[in-house]
Amino acid sequence: MIAAATLPRLLAGIDPSGPLDFHQHELLHGPLPSSREAADLIGDLERAGLRGHGGASFPSARKLQAVAQARGKQIVLINAVEAEPASEKDRLLVECLPHLVLDGAVAAARATGAREIAFAVRDGARDAYGAAARAIAERPRGEPPITLFAIPDSYVGGQETALVNYLSGGPLRPTFTPPRPDEQGINRRPTLVNNAETLAHLALIARNGEQWFRSLGAPGQPGSALVTVAGAVVHPGVYEIEYGSPLASLLTVAGGPLGTPRGVLLGGYAGSWVPYERALEARLDDAELAVLRARVLAGVIFFLGEEACPVAETLRLARWMAGQSARQCGPCLHGLDALADELATIASGHGDGGTLQRLGRLGELTAGRGACAHPDGAVNCLLSALETFEHDFAEHARSGPCAACGLPATLPLPDWHLPDSSPQRRRLRSL
Repeated sequence: MIAAATLPRLLAGIDPSGPLDFHQHELLHGPLPSSREAADLIGDLERAGLRGHGGASFPSARKLQAVAQARGKQIVLINAVEAEPASEKDRLLVECLPHLVLDGAVAAARATGAREIAFAVRDGARDAYGAAARAIAERPRGEPPITLFAIPDSYVGGQETALVNYLSGGPLRPTFTPPRPDEQGINRRPTLVNNAETLAHLALIARNGEQWFRSLGAPGQPGSALVTVAGAVVHPGVYEIEYGSPLASLLTVAGGPLGTPRGVLLGGYAGSWVPYERALEARLDDAELAVLRARVLAGVIFFLGEEACPVAETLRLARWMAGQSARQCGPCLHGLDALADELATIASGHGDGGTLQRLGRLGELTAGRGACAHPDGAVNCLLSALETFEHDFAEHARSGPCAACGLPATLPLPDWHLPDSSPQRRRLRSL
């Protein structure tokens, strides 16, 4: 019998007073299936259609299968770094429901044959780190050992190859693929890398099955997802949605907008800007959002307030994204800085008829050529802003800065810097 198709799923049982301990967690969800039952997990995940919730949306079953079949001592890596500044969903899970995330990692370890779990949390997320440490201490005997790591704050620090490289003793920089982490990951061992939300879904599928998971959602994107609603809304925060639900209904649940937003950023800083009126007509699944050239990605939905200047916000974001580059390949080292310089020319009123053409050419030269997807996402976000706020950019090109240009940034732009690139001694224990 399939359980009722209702929400919340992931967010069930959240207690404002603090994280659920292991006993409370098992009272809510029941015990995790045994090792024998976990052997069928990969098939369950494939039939469920679970995809990664970290942004890339890669099929989860395929990742587990690759690690399970790889030669070597497998390891599972919980990626709870959540380096997208506008996102709070993974941090919420680790702070409030850490055992759901750990259950997913344990189930994945059993299914892939991994005998060790690494748990990576961003250094600045101190509450999440503390909750993870306490939860690890509460886990029952007989499970794979879990090692917790604090990762320096940086935008590319959550990218899986950068994280694997760092935990292997190298710098926090993305690396070229192949080999992929499932082939050669931490210390050259086959590594399953999943973000916190993906593992939480996995834990529930392990208990309830694929039909339960598919009883919610859209045909091509089943299940539910956590989204971070931010910006000009009455009640910003993390919400659990059914894939395919209208964005307008989510906005209503969040208390409605503050004023009339200028536009909506869908997916985060690698996502796309969409005009506010068109966003209200959208449904939250990738097939529906494709018409707007947008995707759910990291689950960020940011409403730009009516008093903000979209040109100034775009320029600030362009400078920040260029500064977050690993600066190890040409597209990031030169392309993102050049894009920001061209945007600055427009914002200052010194643009000419060829400025937009130069931006387009720079975008083509920058995207799709880097060691990781950082330049691709940055280009997509910045060029979508040019299209969505076309009138504002044209007005700035003619007249220069507006009165709102000097206002504080509304997009969160933390003061993060990549750490020193010298190798560090942080290797995991050898089993």
